[in-house]
Amino acid sequence: MEKKNSPLGYYIIGSAIIWGLTILGCAFKLKGTGCFPEISYILNGAAGVHLILIWCPLGAQLKKRNKDNKSGNNQKEQT
Repeated sequence: MEKKNSPLGYYIIGSAIIWGLTILGCAFKLKGTGCFPEISYILNGAAGVHLILIWCPLGAQLKKRNKDNKSGNNQKEQT
């Protein structure tokens, strides 16, 4: 029985790092000021990067995994 390594953990860690850096960036920017527009750009940029770099590849991988599982189940049923 083969053990498949899933990169899901890497995506979750990457997501946490992106949002951690975003929170730190906002904290440094807000230090002593009330500059909402600048913070809005940081948060919107981080959300966009998060969707593009983390969840799009993850969705593609999960779709591929589901397709592989379905084809594997069909092969088992035929034997």
